[in-house]
Amino acid sequence: KQQAPARDPMRKQEEQTRLIPAAAEGLRVGDTASRTRTVTVSDIELFTELTGDRNPLHYDPQLARRSRFGGIVVQGGVTSGLLNAVVAEDLPGPGSVVLHVDWAFRAPVRPGDVITAEVAITSIRDDKPVTTLSTTITNQDSVVVLDGTAVVWRDPAVVAHTDRSRLAPARLRKRFII
Repeated sequence: KQQAPARDPMRKQEEQTRLIPAAAEGLRVGDTASRTRTVTVSDIELFTELTGDRNPLHYDPQLARRSRFGGIVVQGGVTSGLLNAVVAEDLPGPGSVVLHVDWAFRAPVRPGDVITAEVAITSIRDDKPVTTLSTTITNQDSVVVLDGTAVVWRDPAVVAHTDRSRLAPARLRKRFII
């Protein structure tokens, strides 16, 4: 009697995490998602606690007033962090990891500003779960404070284990406000 060949343990893992092109998940070029939040002094403090960024432009009102910014500004990571939330939670969604960003910070964000981060799919790879997104953050006056692009990988293992209702394309979701 002939024995079956030993199964390669990596094969099972590969089968579980087979590459699913983003288009197969129902994502389409033109899909968008956004999130809005009010930036607070607490955000500055929490970001400083996390990163150690104690730049006086974030804390010293007199010095910040004399700077080119004319007042206290929020750390760029606080501002761009809202894009991370849109990508990870909304579009492409859970399992998303940013591979590359090209962002320009266009205007300062201050405590009390209401910022809206929006992403739109501009291209989808046919062979991998990779999308390219246009990224924009505007303030309450519709001033663009950040814009650029992001390339995002969506891990198939996470997609396979995520509630399907959370994976609905952005065109089917309501606008998120946090």
